[in-house]
Amino acid sequence: MNPNLLATRRSFISHAFGGVGALALGSMLDRNAFGSVKAVDSGLPHFPPTAKRVIYLFMSGGPSHIDLFDYKPTLIQNHGEELPPSVRGDQRVTGMTSGQKKFLVCGSIGKFAQRGKSGTWVSDLLPYTSNVVDDIAVIRSMNTEAINHDPGITYINTGSQIPGQPSAGAWASYGLGSVNQNMPAYVVLLSQGTGKNPGQPIFSRLWGSGYLPSNHQGVMLRSSGDPVLYLNDPPGITRENRREQLDDLAALNRLKFKDSGDPEIETRISQYEMAFRMQAAAPEIADLSDEPESTFELYGQDARQPGSYAFNCLMARRMAERDVRFIQLFHRGWDQHVNLERELKAQCRDTDQASAALVTDLKTRGLLDDTLVIWGGEFGRTAYSQGALGSGRDHHGRCFSMWMAGGGVQGGVSHGTTDEFAYNIAENGVHIRDLNATMLHCLGIDHERFTYRFQGLDQRLTGVEEAHVVKDVLISVGGH
Repeated sequence: MNPNLLATRRSFISHAFGGVGALALGSMLDRNAFGSVKAVDSGLPHFPPTAKRVIYLFMSGGPSHIDLFDYKPTLIQNHGEELPPSVRGDQRVTGMTSGQKKFLVCGSIGKFAQRGKSGTWVSDLLPYTSNVVDDIAVIRSMNTEAINHDPGITYINTGSQIPGQPSAGAWASYGLGSVNQNMPAYVVLLSQGTGKNPGQPIFSRLWGSGYLPSNHQGVMLRSSGDPVLYLNDPPGITRENRREQLDDLAALNRLKFKDSGDPEIETRISQYEMAFRMQAAAPEIADLSDEPESTFELYGQDARQPGSYAFNCLMARRMAERDVRFIQLFHRGWDQHVNLERELKAQCRDTDQASAALVTDLKTRGLLDDTLVIWGGEFGRTAYSQGALGSGRDHHGRCFSMWMAGGGVQGGVSHGTTDEFAYNIAENGVHIRDLNATMLHCLGIDHERFTYRFQGLDQRLTGVEEAHVVKDVLISVGGH
């Protein structure tokens, strides 16, 4: 042992706790023939799951529930009038509208009608989603305390408004591991609306692993070129060469782990192995040459364009076919503070057909029954105008709409109601913690028992406050 290393505080701590780290790692991790690391079955799932995988269609920026899913004739009748102070009360509003002298009611820009056999109210801005309402459950009483984008999008994706917590996909990967050993358990795809507003930035911490082992963080696939950087070997390097290099590197890393007991070293080994296997798997998933013309008729011709939302939805189906555990699409551009009508319509054109196509495609292929699809953003929009009447809508977390489909969710269901101004919850509120509890339930996980010890606390995706599974949108809760 190098005596200089023993003299450092860092080395002392590393060696003092090395044995503990090694024991913890051994209890948490399992290796297959390739040396990859996955979560060990430690009593999970807690009960038979209704979903094997999740596809989360995240609409970054806050889609307007008022213009898409929450039909309120009162808004139309009172368009241009002052929102009654009793409705707004003393609730927090953002700095963008807190100084307004008037809060003028803005009616829906779309025309609503009851769609499908279920008679679900949906705006004509979503004609394709209207065709699959009997396969989805619309939740109109979502709510969050967050009123600004960064805390809002962090909260719904990680269970906390404070950055640094593990994302929902990382929790799923940690708890259930990966079925497809050639792809990460958690994959992320990004797209942006074609309207003028580029939307809020997206940060990698939204799919990070936080205090969970780092091999559970999401892997983002790129929209152009190789799906993952450095996917191809350098010229002159064969697969055999690369295999030998990784074997030698793994041997060196294991010697270092034996010396230090740092669990991240084993995680690094597993990530190198995953990258090696992805060199074959990822290009095959992104190659759409085997898709018939009917696929592009279903998803829209934008599905041929890498990086588009439609392309990412098609990629999500292809990954679902290959048993990727958690697939999350982030689509930017839903923050309509101005140019509401033009920009909201553009966002709907970008996403509506492909979102509905994904549900239809999964159902046709027999995958919807065990794939949970979630659609929605971090909050909704205000019933009143920001600035001039009809110009735009501010953020609104008191109530908003999301939908779920497949994976044990009842189709044709509408859950929760808001008041006549779509401003406050009237019945059956669903907090974002409840949404995460329900998602975990569909995966066979009891959110109260699913914990990770960190900083002396048993941490959970649903936090320490009360959270409930939304049983009314499920086909069966199976006694759990």
